[in-house]
Amino acid sequence: MSSSASRTTQTATRQLVTGIDRPTVKQLPTVVFFVAIVVACAVFPSVFVRSQTAILIATGILAVATVFALLFPRDGRWAHLAYLIPLADFLAIGILRLGAGTPQGSFDALILLPLVWLAAEYGRRNAVMAASGAIVAVAIPLAFDWSLWEQPFFLTRSVIAAGVFAVSAVLVNLLARKIYKRERAAQRLAREREQALDDSLRNTAKLAESEARLREMERMFMGVWEAVSEQVVVGTDTSGLVDAWNPGATRLLGYTEREALGQLFVDQLHDRAELENRSRELGFPAGETVLNPGFSALVEQARNGTADVRDWTYIAFDGSRIPVSVSVTARVDEAGEIIGYLFVAGDVTGAQEIARLKDEFLGLVSHELRTPLSSILGYLELLRDDARDELSEEQLNYLSVAERNAQRLLKLVSDLLFAAQVDAGGFPITLRPMSLTEVVEASIESAQPAAASAGVEIVTSIAPGVTINGDALRLGQACDNLINNAIKFSPKGGTVTVSLSTSASRATVDVLDTGVGIAAAELDKLFSRFFRTTAAIQNAVPGIGLGLVISKSIVTAHHGDMGVESAEGRGAKFWFTVPTAREAATGQISLPRPPRD
Repeated sequence: MSSSASRTTQTATRQLVTGIDRPTVKQLPTVVFFVAIVVACAVFPSVFVRSQTAILIATGILAVATVFALLFPRDGRWAHLAYLIPLADFLAIGILRLGAGTPQGSFDALILLPLVWLAAEYGRRNAVMAASGAIVAVAIPLAFDWSLWEQPFFLTRSVIAAGVFAVSAVLVNLLARKIYKRERAAQRLAREREQALDDSLRNTAKLAESEARLREMERMFMGVWEAVSEQVVVGTDTSGLVDAWNPGATRLLGYTEREALGQLFVDQLHDRAELENRSRELGFPAGETVLNPGFSALVEQARNGTADVRDWTYIAFDGSRIPVSVSVTARVDEAGEIIGYLFVAGDVTGAQEIARLKDEFLGLVSHELRTPLSSILGYLELLRDDARDELSEEQLNYLSVAERNAQRLLKLVSDLLFAAQVDAGGFPITLRPMSLTEVVEASIESAQPAAASAGVEIVTSIAPGVTINGDALRLGQACDNLINNAIKFSPKGGTVTVSLSTSASRATVDVLDTGVGIAAAELDKLFSRFFRTTAAIQNAVPGIGLGLVISKSIVTAHHGDMGVESAEGRGAKFWFTVPTAREAATGQISLPRPPRD
């Protein structure tokens, strides 16, 4: 039997003894009618009494069953014994029929009371017990009084009664089972409805709480949205049509929210020439926005999953031009599909003006310092060469110190002037066929004295005959910076490895040192102006943080790339690549602005 069926049987058995169906209540009708028959037998003994002894035995059995019903616990502890009461009633009624009755009948109807009691309980077993008990009650007179077999009417009546009672037990049990199942279904449905109601109430409470949080977040978002007045925040759909416009956009660009939402396309805010240049760089990329190459130029990088931060020029409502730095990110739905884009822009007019003034100041100061320094160096050289009296060793040492520091200061001033010229947007550079092998070898030769003084060995691996179209002077300056940096950061006894190699259509210069290395957090800042690593500051390595910026600008002007690979405590490897075949060109070539802090 399964656990579910077992629980059902236990529940049905418990019904025999609990609630309004407890044994005392069910036993009462049998007791009442049984007593009535006994009283009739006492009043009319000549009519009803056939065996006084049988009547007394039957009365005793019923009395015991009744007492058992009265003493039966109401908590259901003895529920499995409850069926003994109606079975005892069957026995008492059968013996009563043996001792009382008439030839026409022996109180057969009394059998119905325990039969209904037992058959009405859940389970086929109860139906079998009820039918068996009824048959026993009918058969007892025939079993103990053989004279009754000689009475055809009584015998026929007994057989038919036994059959009727057995069928009745089955029918009552079937009906009871149906009623019980319906009751159980109704109870289950009630529980499910109650559970559903509880779930609904809980969900309603959670929904109310979520709505309250959502409203709070919406109020917070709107507060932040309204407070962002210094940045332009614009949202668009996948076609570029504006669907979000913050107060900062109105303040900077002059369009009201009503004029922008659903009316403007974000690329209409941009300088068309800048969009066309960017579109040409991307080759009019395919995708969702291919029909609008201007908008595609704005969002192509974000559409591919990477945030894009770039300088653009916005055209305001009144036609004024506003330089901005714009961050573009994709807006996605729950499935990760792009549903639009978010543009966050900041006005960089003030920052550009500050940078211009700083660069102008640096250029002015550098130029003003360079002239007197060149003069100082010239007179120091004249003093060394044209002295009428031979200078003492101590005086010569003084001159050497003065010349060395003046040369160092002149180099710093030259670097400042170069950086200012690059940042202004151009620097004279001439591209012509040249030997990169000779340039690298010349830089190594120039660095040998400094390496020997620092106790650093220079190891070379130079491919012969590497020629490119470039500016030998500027590329030599870049190589000098990389090799000198490697020497400065290498410890005494260290090694600097310089190599030149070619692959396909590019030439690569690698400079590897065995120095202290560079922290991972500082790698991205190395090519920023005036940035110095923690190791350079701690070890008092001379410099102002312009050498790498200048070198990268020179390499970029040659259509090349520069990078670094390093780990703290494991040295550093700087490299740059340049094309080996480009058309020769002369004149001023525009250099990109170097990265800023």
